[in-house]
Amino acid sequence: MKVLLVDDDPDLLSVTGFALQQAGFLVVTATDGVSAIDVFEREQPDLAVLDINMPRMSGFDVARKLREMSSVPVIMLTVRGEEDDVVRALSLGADDYLTKPFSPKILIARIRAVLRRAGLEAEGTLTLGNLTLKVD
Repeated sequence: MKVLLVDDDPDLLSVTGFALQQAGFLVVTATDGVSAIDVFEREQPDLAVLDINMPRMSGFDVARKLREMSSVPVIMLTVRGEEDDVVRALSLGADDYLTKPFSPKILIARIRAVLRRAGLEAEGTLTLGNLTLKVD
């Protein structure tokens, strides 16, 4: 499964990306909202993890744009934990919301849960471009 990970903090992006890769996900990244849309269109990920506070385009705006283009699951991963922010993100189409600081294990569990609810089981398949391998 391919995950788009978007955050303007390069250290967090690196550590979180590594944790996701160790869990078996293919990770593509972006450091701002505009780049996130470009990477999404080019890479066609199975799920997006978005920060809210980013340069050039907020995570709220990215989530709105992704919803216009796709039904791909979206998880917000942000320092913004106010009730209004959570409600706004979920209203824009986010499937889950996790605040920083966070446990990578919890993020991975939430990613798997969201993929499962979307009917996109991560277990037993490997996708690379147009090739999908299923392991029984």
